Amino acid sequence: MQVTLRPALIHGTLAAPPSKSMAHRAVLCAALSGGTCRISHIDFSQDIQASLMAIRQLGCALDVEPDAVTITAPTRFSTLIHPIDCYESGSTLRFLMPILSLTEQKVRLHGRGRLMERPQQVYADLFPQHGCAFTQDADGIEIFGALTPGDYTLPGNVSSQFISGLLFALPLLDEPSTIHVQAPFESRSYVELTRSMQAAFGITSIWQDANTLFVPGGQRYQPCDYTVEGDYSQAAYPAVLGTVYGNLAIRGLRADSLQGDAVLLRILQQAGAAFAPRVDKVTFAKSTLHGTEIDLSDCPDLGPILMVAGALAKGTTVLHNAGRLRLKESDRIEAMEQELTKCGVNITSTQDTVTIVGGPVTQPQDLLSSHNDHRVAMSLAVLALASGISVRIDGAEAVKKSWPTFWNDMARLGANVMVHA
Repeated sequence: MQVTLRPALIHGTLAAPPSKSMAHRAVLCAALSGGTCRISHIDFSQDIQASLMAIRQLGCALDVEPDAVTITAPTRFSTLIHPIDCYESGSTLRFLMPILSLTEQKVRLHGRGRLMERPQQVYADLFPQHGCAFTQDADGIEIFGALTPGDYTLPGNVSSQFISGLLFALPLLDEPSTIHVQAPFESRSYVELTRSMQAAFGITSIWQDANTLFVPGGQRYQPCDYTVEGDYSQAAYPAVLGTVYGNLAIRGLRADSLQGDAVLLRILQQAGAAFAPRVDKVTFAKSTLHGTEIDLSDCPDLGPILMVAGALAKGTTVLHNAGRLRLKESDRIEAMEQELTKCGVNITSTQDTVTIVGGPVTQPQDLLSSHNDHRVAMSLAVLALASGISVRIDGAEAVKKSWPTFWNDMARLGANVMVHA
């Protein structure tokens, strides 16, 4: 699918989509509860559907409403239907593997796109040390055997999803376990999201020091109903638009959110954005952005849209600790470098940094590509709308991975959007 964007005046109020990170966690906690839970304010993006379909294969019953799902979980995962298709969802894959080990069955998981190319070595190393066989080939991953309690040591600079995956499963073991995270510990906020969600379902873990988590065994998830908060990583796209146009507001963002991407507002303010936070919404005023230095170690998903903000700013913007962007649905650094260059943006990179020198954004002569990456597609849309150029984006359907109504929502803000099948 391709989308054409033409210059238009942007204004209005938009509700932040539900947090994909929190929705994944709520769905899995509900599946482990052995009871009935209603998860409301949920968006059925491809990633969330991957988690829902996976727990259905574990025996959960789903009652789906337009923006909610009621999950009735079995008291024990006895009969497993597999292979499990994780689509392109890294969260689904990495969160599920430790949980699936508890079935004591041989389970096969596979994915699509670049999912099976993304790093899984952390589990490949850990699982055999703790009673679970792990094998991977070009088509998928197979695990067999229940994880045992004990000491788990893993790197903190690959993905916090491995830590969260262990956190979901280890409380269900008979004896306590300890998770040691080797420095540098990046994306710590995502681990706190997991612990916060588990607390809502009656599960606890305790920090013994800055990098060591003690996980009591013998715990049980308790059924509860949960409302998913708004997503700061998705709000970043209209937020950057709002700094250019003004008169744009975003509803549904919790000021006390634990999301690492909640740093968005501080980063934009640091770059010169003016906005008025209220209890129910954040309203953006027209602002002139200036270059700044940004640490992405705890908010990597903001990388692509902050590259766009840098392109729209005066001066130089440098993104540090950006290396993990190369291991996402696309190599997001390479993808954004290719596409922004087509639009005349001065952008260069190393393995771990991205430097953008703000200046005029020019009409591209070539078709832009999403690189099959939702965050690249949405970032390119913001670049076009904010700079007033016409673009055509190939692979625009990639937004379904996290924000299925993105193009319609942009149109509601006044964007001139034409969709080509």
